[in-house]
Amino acid sequence: MKIDRKLSLNTLAIHAGQQPDPATGAIMTPIYQTSTYVQPALGKPLLPGYEYARTKNPTRTAFEQCVAALECEGDNIGYGAAFASGCGAETTVMHLLEPGDHVVVSDDVYGGTFRMFDKVFFAGGKGIQFTYVDMTNLAAYEAAFKPNTKLVWIETPTNPMLKVIDLEQTIAIAHKKKALALVDNTFMSPMLQKPFRFGADIVLHSATKYLNGHSDVVSGVTVVKDKALADKIYFLQKSLGAVAGPMDSWLAMRGLKTLPLRMERHDFNGRAIAQKLAEHSEIAKVIYPGLKTHAQHALSSKQMSGFGGMITFVMKGGLEKARKVVAGTKIFALAESLGGVESLIEHPGIMTHASVPPENRKALGIDDGLIRISVGVESVDDLWEDLKIALAL
Repeated sequence: MKIDRKLSLNTLAIHAGQQPDPATGAIMTPIYQTSTYVQPALGKPLLPGYEYARTKNPTRTAFEQCVAALECEGDNIGYGAAFASGCGAETTVMHLLEPGDHVVVSDDVYGGTFRMFDKVFFAGGKGIQFTYVDMTNLAAYEAAFKPNTKLVWIETPTNPMLKVIDLEQTIAIAHKKKALALVDNTFMSPMLQKPFRFGADIVLHSATKYLNGHSDVVSGVTVVKDKALADKIYFLQKSLGAVAGPMDSWLAMRGLKTLPLRMERHDFNGRAIAQKLAEHSEIAKVIYPGLKTHAQHALSSKQMSGFGGMITFVMKGGLEKARKVVAGTKIFALAESLGGVESLIEHPGIMTHASVPPENRKALGIDDGLIRISVGVESVDDLWEDLKIALAL
């Protein structure tokens, strides 16, 4: 698409990285379901890099370019790389490091990320060191750096406690300490949070979640602006092999086309449900960046253009009551994951964050009565009625 003006994210979500098929004029990018490419002459592929599909695939390339355009706000200076899962993207990024390197990590991080860092790259003998710190405490965060710190892993809002990290300050400190700053933007998507505006070096997504948005794909993606860093990631992508397949890339790219519309509705529904939960007598605490009671509400309002559809709340009756609620909803499905059009409900301590040691969960505030919901795009009235019935059990 050759247009000599900057386009909005709403338009880029539909068109970036995609051209009508030159062979047929098909408006949708084809699914190039191929493992290899014919070379007209020895060592002369039709297009550079298209020798073998692990290296490049046209469908995957279109998806990568579309996500990069969204994260970089259409400036044509981003490099996307798509992977078979969010963990595949994380694994690839971690291979930028060497044994003996140190990483500063948000303490309240996705359980699968913690498991990978703790069991594979630390205890698994890879020689990478990690310090987990509450990044809302900037003094403690800066004190966590070591001479060998090479990467800062920022997840904001955090999972599941929804702490909001000050991107401008944490990234500035990382750069002062000569470390790369990675931002996991899964919970907000490029529509509600733009880490590159604050100087992020790498933006990462579990594309399984909001980017795809339909709970039918497992995928991950990274975006960087620096060409040298992009080349390192592309080399690792090819060499480690955790690449996104063409069908998954096509499905995720299809999901991107409605991302702006979906995020508007997730945000609208999330705000409404959070407010109703906050007023309910059976609930001890509601954690949602859009509520004025949230510890970083002012920062959230400044740093993000919306608050999204992720809500965490604590039941007064503890685990027994939480079990009744998660089993009692009909529209909110009891399942792991998030970010789909359908609403989900889960218990972090037993489900998504079971790999986090109990003492760590307790320190983070992951209570036995803690429930996490991913508010979908259904009718907000139907969603609240569903929760209200379950809360009364």
